[in-house]
Amino acid sequence: MNWFTRLRVLVALIALSSVALNAQGKRKVIIDQDASGPGGSDMQAILSLVNSPETDVLGITILTGDAWRDEEVQHTLRLMEIIGRRDIPVVPGAVFPLVNSKEFIEKWQTFYGKMVYMGAWNYPPDKVHGPYEIPPMPEGKPTIKPADDDAAHFITRMARKYPHEVTVYAAGPMTNLALAIALDPQFPELVKELVVMGGSINPQTSDPEFALSPNHEFNFWMDPEASHAVLHAHWPRVIVTTVDISVKTRMTDDLIGQIRKGSTPAAQYVAKYAQAGYLWDELAAVAWLDPSIITKWKKLYLDVNTDRGAAYGTTLAWDEKTHPGMGEILAEVQDDLDKDKFYKVYIGLMTRPTPGAKDPAN
Repeated sequence: MNWFTRLRVLVALIALSSVALNAQGKRKVIIDQDASGPGGSDMQAILSLVNSPETDVLGITILTGDAWRDEEVQHTLRLMEIIGRRDIPVVPGAVFPLVNSKEFIEKWQTFYGKMVYMGAWNYPPDKVHGPYEIPPMPEGKPTIKPADDDAAHFITRMARKYPHEVTVYAAGPMTNLALAIALDPQFPELVKELVVMGGSINPQTSDPEFALSPNHEFNFWMDPEASHAVLHAHWPRVIVTTVDISVKTRMTDDLIGQIRKGSTPAAQYVAKYAQAGYLWDELAAVAWLDPSIITKWKKLYLDVNTDRGAAYGTTLAWDEKTHPGMGEILAEVQDDLDKDKFYKVYIGLMTRPTPGAKDPAN
């Protein structure tokens, strides 16, 4: 082997080592998300995590929440095409909650009053459809297919493949995680941490959905039994973004305008399909990436009411002195944030080139 050939081999080995070290240094995350689209909080949260140079997104597991699962899978696949990340597995999960149902809630409302928002069950009001229907997609239909797998098996398999390395980011109902726990009760102990967008404790807002029902929050409410199971599992660490802090954020026309200045496929997708509203899931995602955005925390024991009466699905919270000691989880709950810093980081994530992108679709 002459000196030139040896040099080429050495350069190749150095390059391979660099790639391996870079992959090892990234933060492994599973995105467990309801994924209504195009645009909106769900898709923008997915983009926040996929677009970060710090993350290794192992997969995106989808379940019914803001929309029905099959429709959400299609929107997620199309987003991965648009930004050039066809390599990220999109894994179908639960279509229905463990116990709760649209039919039960319709009867429940005759006793306890109307729910403002029920995700796929009542929204958008003029376009409600069945669980397996896929309405026309403004962003175009995907040409790629979902993974030939199911969310619960995928999640547990990744936890065992990368023990104590994987963050589970859960920003929809908790059904997929509850099914994963039933499949492999040890799996929560094998992950690094659980990041949740869910729960409502005492939000200071005039928004009637929360001002009149301060302990109601959609993600925990849609599948209360699943939420209860997840909040009693043995996670090493749990970080929670509640309604209380989320309602301090807002997707405004100015924010959309700043994102529109970006030339990347991700930026143009957000600018085209963004909707006004709270930045629920985006805050949970971005604050995980940069915890310095959160300026105030509190530790609380959390659970969800599974009594099928008036308080069904509402958030229960206690401090160290008052919790009942029935296995409730102790969570790190975000209480306040630096909004200017959050918006700056968020805009940066929406407008930066997508790491690992190949052949973004038109």
